[in-house]
Amino acid sequence: MDKLFYFPVTAAPFRQDEKYKEVLPQNLGLSKYIRCFWGSIKPYFKKDTPENIVIPDTCADIIYYIDYTENKIDGIFCGINDTGFYEKDNTKNGHLVSVFAIRFYAWAAYKFSEDSMKETINRFRDVQFLFGWLDRIIRQQLFHKPFLEERAVMAEEIFLKYMPNARQNNIIDNAAGNLILGKGAINVAGLADSCFISSRQLERVFNEYAGITPKKLINLVRYQFLWNEILSNKELDILDAVYRYGYTDQSHLIREFKRFHTMGIQKAKEYARNNVGNIQYFHNRN
Repeated sequence: MDKLFYFPVTAAPFRQDEKYKEVLPQNLGLSKYIRCFWGSIKPYFKKDTPENIVIPDTCADIIYYIDYTENKIDGIFCGINDTGFYEKDNTKNGHLVSVFAIRFYAWAAYKFSEDSMKETINRFRDVQFLFGWLDRIIRQQLFHKPFLEERAVMAEEIFLKYMPNARQNNIIDNAAGNLILGKGAINVAGLADSCFISSRQLERVFNEYAGITPKKLINLVRYQFLWNEILSNKELDILDAVYRYGYTDQSHLIREFKRFHTMGIQKAKEYARNNVGNIQYFHNRN
């Protein structure tokens, strides 16, 4: 599955500042599994900041919080989430801090994990429980590599070396590929048929390797395709979107978008517009 077919984004996809920037993997093979590396460009002194909206982006993240003042590193794994919520930066004010994170496509994180993805949806776990091998390598280098770009290069080299040991499950890989090609406009039975297995088998595979049910992931992928279209078009033809993405009707589309995004379509666009680092990029797309 090529990342060109699917590029999920956040509620503030044009944001780029000292506290948040995304770096895409340079290796094409790795980009099939890792959506991006992200974090603060360099260490900064923490100040009070407003809450951020977190929307379901069909990804799972390993996040490292580095506190230079306390000489401490916290690493957590955030499983795929199926609801929107508000997040507050809880690092301590006045401390010199930085953030480095790895954002996996949720159905690909298992390749680098040492355990099942069961019960990881909407949950946070110590990164050592699922990615102990990675934590042992990367944690010790974070203090010595303070800049996002060099951390991304470091992480990419680590993953490329690990690739021969990556776990493999053809069913989850094929199912994810078929789901993306269908842009989420598919039901569970159809997705199972495309993989030549039963719906019950598909449920078990998704639970083990993605930590989410096929039905939930189908809805989230559809929502992400819709969100990308909303961002790309000045005026969304809702009736056309209802048809192409398999919503029941206009009300179904609007209701489901608001459930995932915490707000309606127009407010979502305004939020994205007001959280912009590269203003020219936003205008080019709108």
